[in-house]
Amino acid sequence: MTTTMNGMRAFHTAARIVMVAALAGLLAPGAKAEDGISKTAVTLGQSLAMTGPGAALAVPFAQGARLYFERVNAGGGVNGRKIELVTLDDAGNPDTTVANTKKLLDQKVFSLFGYYGSPQVTAANPLLKDTDILLFAPMAGADELRGSLYPNVYSVRPGYSEEAAVITRHAETLGMRKLAILHARDPESLAALDSAERTMGGLGANLVAKSPFSGGSVATSVDQVLGKKPESVLVISDASGAANAIRDLRAKGFRGPIYGFSTTGESLLAEQLGTIGAGVVVVRVTPKSDNAKSILVRDLQTEAQAAKLGKPNVYMLEGYIAAWTYTEALRKAGKDPTRAKLRKAVDGLQDLNLGGFRVHFDGDRVGSKLVELSLIDAMGRVRE
Repeated sequence: MTTTMNGMRAFHTAARIVMVAALAGLLAPGAKAEDGISKTAVTLGQSLAMTGPGAALAVPFAQGARLYFERVNAGGGVNGRKIELVTLDDAGNPDTTVANTKKLLDQKVFSLFGYYGSPQVTAANPLLKDTDILLFAPMAGADELRGSLYPNVYSVRPGYSEEAAVITRHAETLGMRKLAILHARDPESLAALDSAERTMGGLGANLVAKSPFSGGSVATSVDQVLGKKPESVLVISDASGAANAIRDLRAKGFRGPIYGFSTTGESLLAEQLGTIGAGVVVVRVTPKSDNAKSILVRDLQTEAQAAKLGKPNVYMLEGYIAAWTYTEALRKAGKDPTRAKLRKAVDGLQDLNLGGFRVHFDGDRVGSKLVELSLIDAMGRVRE
């Protein structure tokens, strides 16, 4: 009888231990795997324009990001996990971006990465702002994305206001205070226009004219602008629209400086304009993509050549930088990453050296303030 009672007590004691252990396992922090995290992979989600008008910039951006993630995965990943990037095409349509984002969130991705376009990020933001999901390194320049209404959006590139400030100061050094703006009507161009007007006026530029254009209205818009006798002209558009406007400006005798934002596409614009582009100045937010002195650029060139992607441009380089930065944050998040740990890791990135390119968050949701100007020369080549 004693033996039986002792056995029952031992059984109940063991059962309690198992139950306590089971409950501890259920309740212990981190016991449940974070969404998008498995033993072998970290899954990210991306929506961008793989087709449509924005594809000329978005596709090389996506290619550059994949090149870096593939480099990391070939080396064993981050803490034994490979980075898997699920990419959906939104063709530049914000409504499709929202639908894609819902799909990605339903798939339980760890975070979102590398969206393209300010209107697209704006459309997706309501799905993110009350969650713990980061949208990291969108290729989008609207200043509002860096404000308090977008707490989960972390940008590597600076905003359009920084680009506008650099253009204004450059024109001022040339004595060109009378500025005109020609702009496309798409939402990205309108976001850039808003920043340009606010920033340039605040820095003392005299905005003498602005005119929208689309399709056959380019010539009419150019005539309206030139009628106000500007000393310099900012063209806000993609490469195709900007090239049409610049050809008409030059054909009608305008010889002053012509500027373009980073989304105008320095190398794409140079290819379209050739020698007509001489003297056009375009903003870029990365190092030059053919700078052989840069370790970052040399690494990208080597990997792009191996992947048979052709000559890298600044957009491929921007994607490569975005992926490298994300990887370093993920590494800092530790062996058992969570979304909270990732955010803390990104916030703590200080003076991160990516082969000569510096990224610095340290509590700010913008990692780089680099804004430089590229000049198209008389041979139709891009140079600093």
